[in-house]
Amino acid sequence: MIASDQSFATTTARTARTLLFTEAAESAAVLRTQYARNHSDLLAISAVLRKQSPRLVVTCARGSSDHAATYAKYLIETQAGVVTASAAPSVSSIYPGRQNFRDTLFLAISQSGRSPDLIASAEAARGAGATVIALINSEDAPLARVAQHTIPLCAGVERSVAASKSFIASLAAMVHLVATWTDDEALLAELRAAPDLLESAWQQDWSAALPTLCTSQHLFVIGRGLGLGIAQEAALKCKETSGLHAEAFSSAEVLHGPQALLGPGFPALLLAQHDETRDGVAALAAELLSRDVAVISAGVSAPGALVLPTMKAHPVIEPLLLIQSFYRLVNALAVERGHDPDQPPHLRKVTRTL
Repeated sequence: MIASDQSFATTTARTARTLLFTEAAESAAVLRTQYARNHSDLLAISAVLRKQSPRLVVTCARGSSDHAATYAKYLIETQAGVVTASAAPSVSSIYPGRQNFRDTLFLAISQSGRSPDLIASAEAARGAGATVIALINSEDAPLARVAQHTIPLCAGVERSVAASKSFIASLAAMVHLVATWTDDEALLAELRAAPDLLESAWQQDWSAALPTLCTSQHLFVIGRGLGLGIAQEAALKCKETSGLHAEAFSSAEVLHGPQALLGPGFPALLLAQHDETRDGVAALAAELLSRDVAVISAGVSAPGALVLPTMKAHPVIEPLLLIQSFYRLVNALAVERGHDPDQPPHLRKVTRTL
């Protein structure tokens, strides 16, 4: 187990040999490539969307991509004002149901673009009247052939089973789509600045959380709004890379029952961006601390919490920075707990769900 006073440099030297570390560190370069590759195409796609004026957006994804879809829901609803819901792929791939997707934008998000259930869902949606956009890392994947439009993630080869740069690329691609769709030049400027911020976020020292997380068996990861998707992603990474049972909750939803589990020995990691949700996350942190819950927080502070260093940016961009810093932490956590973050047990890189 890592000692609490061990230096960040020493921790890095012992944990920087993994693919997860190497690939997560490439996120800034991925975003630079992605913006240059996609901008002219997104201007054209967004012109189509403004003309069509979809009444509804439906997302379809699995795993980390579904966490990106959670982020997309809050992003689209707050920035574009269009109701956004998540599709259940099995409705199309297993059940014989047929849905009405007239005037609907269907966003299929997939790193591989090869899962049969996502392909079936996209085919059904397009056949039922939807405009299908695929956000994919493999441009020649079967999912790309189903969609009317594709948005390449440009993450390159990702060999670690645990996704990292492709997840951040999915968030960035969604920001790019929404910013061009809504003609938000200010948000586009923030996105162009994001790679430099990601490089700084990667250097943030979150190793102070290791002593608590190394000895824990359970963890709640809590966010809200634009931060809920990264809380989901962080919880998944704790499970798959580190053998740490973690569950994600909204800071509002955790009050409706789940908080009963929290107490001494059951910590909470709170992630907050600087928007209208932050005060609620701060209030929750104070309440948990009053019950002797070990609170680790990033983006919000409360007396008694272990506060991790963060960077302030546009609230839409901050979740990308928070999860980037978290990836470095969870990689170190996996190694310290004796796990190989690149080869989680029973998992494969491409999951072909029916």
